[in-house]
Amino acid sequence: MRRGPAPPRRGRCCCRCAEDTGRFVLLAALIAAYLTAGASVFSALERPSEAAAQRRWNRTLTDFSRLFNISLPELRAFLRSYEAAMAAGIRAEALRPRWDFPGAFYFVATVVSTIGFGMTTPATVAGKVFLIIYGLFGCAGTILFFNLFLERIISLLAFIMKTCRERQLRRSGLLPPNFRRGSAISNVGSLPGWKPSVYHVMLILGIFAITLSCCASAMYTAVEGWNYIDSLYYCFVTFSTIGFGDLVSSQNAVYQNQGLYRFGNFMFILMGVCCIYSLFNVISIVIKQVLNWVLKKFGCRCCSKCHKSSARLGRRNAITPGARLRRHNLSMETDGQYDSDTEGRRLSGEMISMRELTASNKVSLAILQKQLSETANGYPRNVCINTRQNGFSAGVGALAIMNNRLAETSDSR
Repeated sequence: MRRGPAPPRRGRCCCRCAEDTGRFVLLAALIAAYLTAGASVFSALERPSEAAAQRRWNRTLTDFSRLFNISLPELRAFLRSYEAAMAAGIRAEALRPRWDFPGAFYFVATVVSTIGFGMTTPATVAGKVFLIIYGLFGCAGTILFFNLFLERIISLLAFIMKTCRERQLRRSGLLPPNFRRGSAISNVGSLPGWKPSVYHVMLILGIFAITLSCCASAMYTAVEGWNYIDSLYYCFVTFSTIGFGDLVSSQNAVYQNQGLYRFGNFMFILMGVCCIYSLFNVISIVIKQVLNWVLKKFGCRCCSKCHKSSARLGRRNAITPGARLRRHNLSMETDGQYDSDTEGRRLSGEMISMRELTASNKVSLAILQKQLSETANGYPRNVCINTRQNGFSAGVGALAIMNNRLAETSDSR
C-alpha cells in the first residue's frame, strides 16, 4: 500500500525561528549588561576627575572676576560667545580653513564613513538639507564598499591559508600523488571541504590592525605633537568610526611636507576603517558562536517533537552498514505487492520511483559538483535548492558575505 506525502516541515521552521529569537534576546540582554558594566566603569574612572576639574574652574572663574572687577554674569556671557566661536571652528591659533575644497573633502569623507568628528558642521539650512540627502546615499555606498572589501580580504586570506595548508600537507606526504602544485585555484579536487577557521582570520586581521595603528600613531606623534597613547586612542576612535572629535588630525594651517602628510593621513584612515570593520564582523561571528554555545548549554528546545521529526528525516536516506541488506530484504518481500505502475519503487520512508530518483540524483550531482568546484576555487556561493526560499535565507550584509566561507559559518544558517 502506498504511503502518503511526507509530513510538513513547519515544525522545523518554527524551531529555527525560536532559536533565532532566543539568540536575539540573549544578545540584547548581553548588550544591556555590557552597557551597564561599561557605564559603571567609566563613571568610576572619569567622574572624580570631572568633579575636580569643575571645582578648579569655579575657583578660577571667581578669582578672575575678583581680580579684574568683572561681574560673573558678564564673564559667563563672554564665555558663551567663546563657546559659540569654538563650535563655528574659530580658534585662537591659526587653523586650516574648514570649507575650502580640501576641508570640505575631509568633511564629506567623515560623513560617508560615519566617523563624524563634529569639528565641522553645516550652518546654513541648504547645507543641512543637502547633508541629509547626500549622507543617505553616501553612507549606503560606503557600507557596500566595506562589505566588498570584507569579501575580498576573506577570499585573499582563505587562498593564502589554503596554499599554506597544501604546502604543509605536501611536506608531510599526505597529498595524493596526482596532486599538482598551484591547484588551489585550478584543480577541482583541491582540499575539498577545507575552509579557514574564523579564529585564524581574526588573529591575522587583529595583527594587521595593531600594526597599522602603531604605524599611524608614530606618524601622528611626530607630526601633530601628541603623545603616543593619545595617538593610539585617536587611531582606534577614528578607525572604528566612533569619532568623538576631541582629537582630529590634519587641522593646523601649515605642516612640514603638508601634501605628503595629508595623503598619508587619508590612506591610514581608509585602510584602518576597512580593516577594523572587517575585524568587527569576524569578531561578531565568534560572538554568535558563543551565543549558540550558551543556548545549547542551557538546553533550549522549542519543540522536542520537531527535533525528533527532523532527526528522523535527516537519517531516512543515510547510508548505514546494514542499509543495503535491509533494502534488499524489503525489495524481496514487496516485489509481489505492487503492480506495473509501482514496479521498481523502493521503501525509504516515502514511495519514490526509480525514474524520479535518477532524475533527482542527476540534478543533485550537478549542484554538488558546482559547489565543490567553487569551494576549491576559493569562491563558494550558496546554491538555492529550494526555489521557495526567500532572498534573505543566507543572511544579510556582512554575515551573508561570510556565510559558508569560514569553517565556523558553514553550518550556522
